[in-house]
Amino acid sequence: MTIQNTKVKILILAGVTGLTVAIHYGFVLESIFGHAEWVHALHSRFCYLPIMISAAWFGLRGGVLAATVISIAIMPYLFGAVATNPNHITSLSQELIEIFFYYTFGVLIGLLVDREMLVRRRHEQTRLELERSSRLSMVGQMAASVAHEIKNPLASIKGAVEIISEDSTPKQDRDEFKQIVAGEIKRIDGTVKEFLEFARPREPKRIRLNLSTTLQTSLRQLEKQISDAGLTLRTEIQPDIVINGDPEKIHQVVLNLTLNAIDASTKGSDIEAALKRDHHGSVRLAIRDHGKGIADADLPNIFEPFYTTKTTGTGLGLAIVRSIVEAHAGTIAAIRPTGGGTAMIITLPSGG
Repeated sequence: MTIQNTKVKILILAGVTGLTVAIHYGFVLESIFGHAEWVHALHSRFCYLPIMISAAWFGLRGGVLAATVISIAIMPYLFGAVATNPNHITSLSQELIEIFFYYTFGVLIGLLVDREMLVRRRHEQTRLELERSSRLSMVGQMAASVAHEIKNPLASIKGAVEIISEDSTPKQDRDEFKQIVAGEIKRIDGTVKEFLEFARPREPKRIRLNLSTTLQTSLRQLEKQISDAGLTLRTEIQPDIVINGDPEKIHQVVLNLTLNAIDASTKGSDIEAALKRDHHGSVRLAIRDHGKGIADADLPNIFEPFYTTKTTGTGLGLAIVRSIVEAHAGTIAAIRPTGGGTAMIITLPSGG
């Protein structure tokens, strides 16, 4: 509860308490309806209102404090009535019993509210501890994955450098191992960039983006890899589909999903990329392979960080893709379509 909210609540309570006391003294209802019996019956009942509100907002202390303020405020009225008319002594006894119930009411509601607040604080503390444990677990997984992904390239680099350093190594072999070193350094660089992308994602830049053109450009960059893998790319792209998005991030999504499709495909099969508007006015992007498909046990977990079915890789690729799609107010799902393989379905809001 912020200080500003507390001040507002105190002001509201002061106003309600003031109105309640005014009603009890007959400054409000009696001036309108006269000394009717039902008006007198309402006097004491209105006193429960600020007690209930205070107990609900501030717990036991609030309930007791409100009951005390109300009791003190109506005392002059009660004893003044007895002083002017001794026949009101019975009424005074009833009012004092009513005050007892004010405190009982405030204490009971206050205790219930305090108990509820305590339960909420414990739940919040438990949630924070679970989040902390989850973060620590993820840090451990990241450290282990980084070590695993960097260890093998470093071993290759070490071996290649040792061979290059030997005077007896032929020039042709030197050139070959220099290329190996460069390739392994590039692999390490890619691993580090992937971890940084996951750990410190950049907010997407929202511009008016022709997704049809972006998709075609991204797929064109992968045509050689698709061809070298013995695969055929088939596209069905509606023209001039526009979204509000980040060109670099969307390009990253398309590359990641298409490269995954290449890895999952069997030689001689197709990779399909389709982009269209659905009947809800949203944009639907689908990239499908015709490989063996994802196992049912793995399907619910493939977007989780560090979860991978490959022997290599960090398991962050699809987690990053999902975070990018969600940052664009979209959704992504993996399905096993009829005919085999896996289809990644992305739905994004249209940009007009």
